[in-house]
Amino acid sequence: MIITITGLPGAGKSTIGKLLSEALHLPRHSAGDLRRKMAEDRGMTIHEFNALGETEDFTDKDVDAYQEALGKEQDEFIIDGRLSWYFIPHSFKLFLSVDPKEAARRIFNDSKEGQRPNEDVYRSVEEVEEANAARLASDMKRYQKYYGVDYLKEGNYDLVIDTTDKSPEEILQLILSALDEKA
Repeated sequence: MIITITGLPGAGKSTIGKLLSEALHLPRHSAGDLRRKMAEDRGMTIHEFNALGETEDFTDKDVDAYQEALGKEQDEFIIDGRLSWYFIPHSFKLFLSVDPKEAARRIFNDSKEGQRPNEDVYRSVEEVEEANAARLASDMKRYQKYYGVDYLKEGNYDLVIDTTDKSPEEILQLILSALDEKA
């Protein structure tokens, strides 16, 4: 089984990916981690790297080729990434949404605790909310330009969960139930 996890910034993709990996005893991959490493190797923040991606396609294409190859070479894993569902179409496709204010709060708290490497340092939740809006706009611009896809279209996914008012454990149970129904 391959599970792709897509969603909005701050929706809990990494957290849920880790929990699913533990619960299902499957390896976990992260397109975001790969992009952060690519940005770090160039002395850039992830936001600077995303902006570069609006004119330089390697910032997306290298990670996307990796995801596509992974989906062809392996049968059992979890991956979180904005376009993982697109590059691994035979996966169970999960989308996590979240209220923008809650997402900003989560990211702000994580950034204070050092859990969001290679991201800008934020001074307020409002600043995070503005950065998230800019990040979504950059993502949408790049994905339309390079692939002609709208990753926010809920019809792309097998399961959509609003994580705003749910604990990670509640989200995990919803996913496990959906997987049981699909089996």
